Amino acid sequence: MWVKVVVCILIVAFCVLLGYLAGGKWRARKQFFEQLSVFNERYLTELNYARKPLKDFLAEYEYTGDFQKTVARFAQDRTALLEYPYLTKEERKECGDYFQMLGRGDAYSQKQFFSAQAAPLAAKRAEGEKQARSRSELYLKLGLLFGLAFIILIL
Repeated sequence: MWVKVVVCILIVAFCVLLGYLAGGKWRARKQFFEQLSVFNERYLTELNYARKPLKDFLAEYEYTGDFQKTVARFAQDRTALLEYPYLTKEERKECGDYFQMLGRGDAYSQKQFFSAQAAPLAAKRAEGEKQARSRSELYLKLGLLFGLAFIILIL
């Protein structure tokens, strides 16, 4: 009897874990766009006041996840690594164009470009948060339901 209960709990836990892992794509997307938005705000502040060299600015702040890999790669050889499965083709192009403009031209033209990027980045950030919340919850619930259905089938 106890063995059945333990096996059932393990099956449900495993299915919920699979649901959590399936929702990881949407959480990573949310985190990427949050950090890109914060990066844009910091860079605009940098352009308006301090104007440090780009390499010093990139080394000043710590980021996490895929955005950290992108910033590190850009700091190293001025190319952005954007081959992440959660970015669409258009988003890869937009982010690539964004990183190509870092440190290019005079401060005035950079201020204009990065100020114009603030609104679309805020929209992507909000969309990413909304999708992460809804789809992560969906995958967790589906995992739970699949685990319960599997238990019903084997009992």
